[in-house]
Amino acid sequence: MAGAQEYAHPEYLADTGWLADHLDDPNVRVVDTDVADQYRRAHISGAVMVQDNYEKDPDTNRVHILGPDAFAQMAQSLGIGDDTLVVSYDNSRGLYAARLWWALNYYGHTNARVLNGGWHKWLSEGRSASTVSAKAGTVVTFTPNVNPSLIVTTDQLKEDYNKSGVAVWDVRGRDEYTGENKRGNKRGGHAPGAVHLEWLELIDDRTHLLKPAAEVRRILEDNGITPDKRIHVH
Repeated sequence: MAGAQEYAHPEYLADTGWLADHLDDPNVRVVDTDVADQYRRAHISGAVMVQDNYEKDPDTNRVHILGPDAFAQMAQSLGIGDDTLVVSYDNSRGLYAARLWWALNYYGHTNARVLNGGWHKWLSEGRSASTVSAKAGTVVTFTPNVNPSLIVTTDQLKEDYNKSGVAVWDVRGRDEYTGENKRGNKRGGHAPGAVHLEWLELIDDRTHLLKPAAEVRRILEDNGITPDKRIHVH
């Protein structure tokens, strides 16, 4: 895609044109990560629907990510095996698609991309859509291999948050950061010293595309989120 090479890891993104050319590839699995009603209304042809767009564990009251066995079962039910290239998308500016991308990477499946611009861009370009629920198809095996470097524990955060080489990045809405909106939690507010930069600031509101790499870098640097630091995001 145009300008993709400006990003540090362009391979994390898929362009709508590329996906249109590879929809029928047997090793590509397109996953719609929005809520069920939106999927049923219309989705990319051949896309399967993820049941829980946060991939959270009901046994922990949906606080933590699904355990390895449950995640493997979920992936296999979607037709995601060890060799599958997964392209996730949503109509929520990438919120849920990026969550699945992260969850797959956490379990060692790095062959995953987020559709840049998501359903909004796909639909605006008049590309193929369907109202028929897709089937997973062939039986596959997903082998979870946890990458602990992709998660931070509360103990680690408490140890690191005030270190000079660490930036704690709070990506929530402003009212959550200030504590005005507790979202059902006993306490509101943010970690001491945390930088507030809502994730939406990195997305073009009109196109739903990730902003150009140079602009993203400028926004991050202006907020003290720089490559020389360890970044804890929440």
